[in-house]
Amino acid sequence: MALPGELWAELTMEKRIFCSVLLFSWAVYLWEAFLARRQRKVYRTTTHVPWELGQIMDSETFEKSRLYQLDKSTFSFWSGLYSELEGTMILLCGGIPFLWNVSGQISGRAGFEPEYEIAQSLVFLLLATLFSAVTGLPWSLYNTFVIEEKHGFNQQTLGFFFKDAIKKFIVTQCILLPVTALLLYIIKIGGDYFFIYAWLFTLVVSLVLVTIYADYIAPLFDKFIPLPEGELKQAIEMMAKSIDFPLTKVYVVEGSKRSSHSNAYFYGFFKNKRIVLFDTLLEDYCALNKEHSEGEDGEDDDTKSKVKMNSFLCFFLFAVLIGQKELFAAFGFYETQPTLIGLMIIFQFIFSPYNEVLSFCLTVLSRRFEFQADAFAKELGKAKDLYSALIKLNKDNLGFPVSDWIFSMWHYSHPPLLERLQALKDAKQD
Repeated sequence: MALPGELWAELTMEKRIFCSVLLFSWAVYLWEAFLARRQRKVYRTTTHVPWELGQIMDSETFEKSRLYQLDKSTFSFWSGLYSELEGTMILLCGGIPFLWNVSGQISGRAGFEPEYEIAQSLVFLLLATLFSAVTGLPWSLYNTFVIEEKHGFNQQTLGFFFKDAIKKFIVTQCILLPVTALLLYIIKIGGDYFFIYAWLFTLVVSLVLVTIYADYIAPLFDKFIPLPEGELKQAIEMMAKSIDFPLTKVYVVEGSKRSSHSNAYFYGFFKNKRIVLFDTLLEDYCALNKEHSEGEDGEDDDTKSKVKMNSFLCFFLFAVLIGQKELFAAFGFYETQPTLIGLMIIFQFIFSPYNEVLSFCLTVLSRRFEFQADAFAKELGKAKDLYSALIKLNKDNLGFPVSDWIFSMWHYSHPPLLERLQALKDAKQD
């Protein structure tokens, strides 16, 4: 009987690449499943309010948050298992080259010959995203109308849900397809240094999207109104001015049409920063509610404006690897090497180990920034206010304050509630 090492040595380079991708994918899934299992054990066994929270969280809220997070974790396990099995079957059954051939037939019927690779690529992208939307729909429906509904967060009707889903798909295609077409064109004509031009293009696109998001994209889904004049707006503007934060606008988003979860975020870059508050966060603010009613006409929510040098490195490595025909052959492309397929293979599969390490490093970095932000709030004398705000947000969103340390370290970009409260406690008491 041949040993695993001997079997591996007998495999061709294409099969080694293919097997490595599958093995790593399942290794990551099993690692994630292991972490999630540890966290579910915390949800099941931690049935009493920790003594540290005895004065700030009642047992009823604690139990509600425990059951909510337990349901979410169980749902995440099954949806994650399905996603992994689906991805594996697509690779084993040659789903990618099959869809590429179908795309070629469709584009050919539309009058585009095989040399029009960009047209075929756009059809492929459209079909792939459509497939993903359809297969993900049952899971999204269950999450919204079973889990979120059960725990009192869902505010959507079935009609609103489907209308919203269709609108999101259309808007996504209106952005994704032309951007992809331009990126593929730049790669085609860019010569030996196409990775520099591709990186600059993605940088510009990212900055443009960040700039126009709240003014032109987000209002297609939710109603945005300026925060009414009053004490709250004045306090926000005074705070921004005191720390030289270049605030230009403060919006309130009508998130209550979709969910009763509350949140807030800021976005923008350079001297153009804007703050967005969810109306659910301000539901007790009477002046806002009055203004909002008079003007009524009818994912983690943060908008990121950071474009890292990481994307430059990825495009550079893509330029190095794109000429390796073994990569294409490993996924069933023996005669052609389409640029879009190369991007997908290298960015989604070959870079997977690198992306996992990078994701963990960014999570660690984000937690460090969060602690620094809390420390900054303490220096401003706002520790007591932040302390109360963190507790309110946790209560309103049924966040569970107890977490497994490994799960927390790997997943939480925000420090756990108890750690943040402990860091603020001394300053609050002072």
